[in-house]
Amino acid sequence: MLRPKSLVALNNNDVLPTNADGTLMLQPNADLFYLTGIEQEESLLVLFPEASDERSREILFLRETSPLVETWEGKRLSRDEAKAISGVARVEWLSEFPGLFRGLMCEAENVYLNANEHPRAAVTVETREARFVRDTRHTYPLHRYQRLAPLLHALRAVKSETEVALLRRACAITDDGFRRIARFIKPGITETQVEAELAHEFISQNAGFAYSPIIGSGANACALHYSENSAPCRDGEMLLLDAAACYANYHADLTRTIPVNGKFTRRQRQIYDAVLRVYRVCEAALKPGLTPRAWRDLADETMTKELVDLKLISAAEVRKQGPEKKALRKYFMHGIGHPIGLDVHDVSVIGAPMQAGWVVTCEPGIYIPAEKLGVRLEDTVLITAQGPASLMSDTPMEAGEIESLMAGKGRKSRARR
Repeated sequence: MLRPKSLVALNNNDVLPTNADGTLMLQPNADLFYLTGIEQEESLLVLFPEASDERSREILFLRETSPLVETWEGKRLSRDEAKAISGVARVEWLSEFPGLFRGLMCEAENVYLNANEHPRAAVTVETREARFVRDTRHTYPLHRYQRLAPLLHALRAVKSETEVALLRRACAITDDGFRRIARFIKPGITETQVEAELAHEFISQNAGFAYSPIIGSGANACALHYSENSAPCRDGEMLLLDAAACYANYHADLTRTIPVNGKFTRRQRQIYDAVLRVYRVCEAALKPGLTPRAWRDLADETMTKELVDLKLISAAEVRKQGPEKKALRKYFMHGIGHPIGLDVHDVSVIGAPMQAGWVVTCEPGIYIPAEKLGVRLEDTVLITAQGPASLMSDTPMEAGEIESLMAGKGRKSRARR
């Protein structure tokens, strides 16, 4: 995919500060991890397939460890350990980078550098990668610079068998978490307690939350990115659970909406079944060649019919709507799904048709603040040459299955069996 005489360089993320002398846990750079399996801070990868010295065609640079570092921060990778993890034969300490990099740059003509080019990213803090790009262009201004991100987006969109296996594991742990809380939920518990149960299940299986969990009861379910998770769960309300596991840096994404007391009311079931029908149509459409735009149009068309049938919008409103101001947006205001993998909102080639090997979410919803009722259903789905294959097919979605599980029927989570 590279132009002739090209060098590639990419960095791990910064360890970000909090307050005083505090720091956050390192969030590994997904692109570096994809190429190397390395998570350690300050790591840097250089690729130069046509370097005259064959040993310099792949070099992984690591922060050098020491007894002092290991006393305060714990074990760090040796060069041999990094070789075994990454498959990169040449591993050097970071102190060797400036001299080696200069020699390679004098030989290269094109330089591929990385940046966060996710269309929804809002980057307000200068990243380690951005500093590296700025410094490299300043020091070597006469090279031809290229964007690495589009190449990595195309590669990462299609998951390998190993990646799918890790995503399946993340989905299986998520299923265990859902089964655990389905038996736990009852009137009077709090959203916080539900989150704690999920945390216990995920952490006990060497996983964590894939994203900040959304656990919204009653009207809170109508806030799409609700995160306070502190309200009581009341009898007669629905509880929206958008929470999933991350395992080995691969993310699952699940949403279920369940009755707090274990039984749907007639109205709750009416809305729930409408969302479920939209889900089934949209999941079935996930085949190679489908474009994101066509998928969104299908979701809008299917949801519009359901909302008209529910008398939430009228046929007259639909006839009067414009392409940018659709009547259904009052009750279904978000997209139908997104790629998922090393990032929750994973990268892909913008607007490109879906391919076998893509993994996406499918997540229709109806939100009625006036009724304090929001319903969303979501699975993580693999696209195959034969069509969609939900990686969460074991997790109950039908209303009857949900009621049965909450009544104590069906299998328990793996950790509790």
